[in-house]
Amino acid sequence: MIVFPHAKINLGLHVVSKRPDGFHNLETVFYPVPLRDVLEIVPSGENLFIQTGLTIPGKQDDNLVLKAFRVLEKHHPHIKPLEIHLHKIIPLGSGLGGGSSDAAETIQLMNRYFNLKISQGALAMYASEIGSDCPFFLQSAPCFALGRGEILEPLTLDISNYSLLMVHPEVRINTAWAFSKIRPSMPKYNLKQSISRPVQDWVDCIANDFEIPVFNAHPQLQIIKNQLYAEGAIYASMTGSGSTIYGIFEKSAVPEVVFENASQTIIQ
Repeated sequence: MIVFPHAKINLGLHVVSKRPDGFHNLETVFYPVPLRDVLEIVPSGENLFIQTGLTIPGKQDDNLVLKAFRVLEKHHPHIKPLEIHLHKIIPLGSGLGGGSSDAAETIQLMNRYFNLKISQGALAMYASEIGSDCPFFLQSAPCFALGRGEILEPLTLDISNYSLLMVHPEVRINTAWAFSKIRPSMPKYNLKQSISRPVQDWVDCIANDFEIPVFNAHPQLQIIKNQLYAEGAIYASMTGSGSTIYGIFEKSAVPEVVFENASQTIIQ
C-alpha cells in the first residue's frame, strides 16, 4: 500500500502563552499544500525501514515514521512486521510539517492495512503522542488550530484560485531555539476573523510571531520575503518556525526568479 503525505503552510502563527507542561498555546491556521512525500508499506518477515530521497540527519531510529509505528504497535501489539519505505521530498526543518505528515499517514495506513478499525478519536490521540501538529495531517482540510496545535476547527477557506511560490533556503531552524526566543502574548488581530478577509488584506492583519527572531538570526530569510513582495506577491510569510518562505500570487502569475542558496516549489 502506498500513500503520499502532504505538506502544510501556516497562515498566521501566534504564540499566546506558556503552558504548565512546558509547551506553548498557539493560534494558527493550517493549510494543506500538494507538496508530497511517498510512503509505502509491504509485508515482511521482520520490521525494516528504508529511507530514500532527501537525506534526513540524525539517527534513523528517531524518524517520526518509526515513532508512529511504535505508537501503534504499543496499542495493538498483535500487528505483524512490515517493510516501510519513505521517499523524502518535502524539505526538512522548513516549517512544512513533512515529518508530522509522514507519521500521521503511517498511523492511518497501518490502520487500513491491518483492518484495525481504530476510531478517528483514537487515531488523533495516537497522533498527539508523536507531535503537536500530527492530528492535523489525519485529514486534508484547512483548520484553525489552538492549544499545542492539536485542537482543530475546520475552516471554509480556499486559496486555490491563487498560485503559491514556496522558497526553501538552505537553512534549518531548530524549533526549540525558535520558541526560546519568543515572548508569548495575545495577538493584535483576531486570526480567525482575519483569515476570512480577502487575501489582499492579510498583509495588514496576519503575521507569524517567529519571523522577528528567525529573521534577526538569518537575515537572508527577510530578503527572500521582501523579494517575493517586490515580485508581486499579494501576501508573503514564513511558515511555522521556518525556514520556508511562501508568496501568494495571482493565478499563474508566479514570477521567474532565482533565489540564492534556495530551492523552490511552485503550485499553480
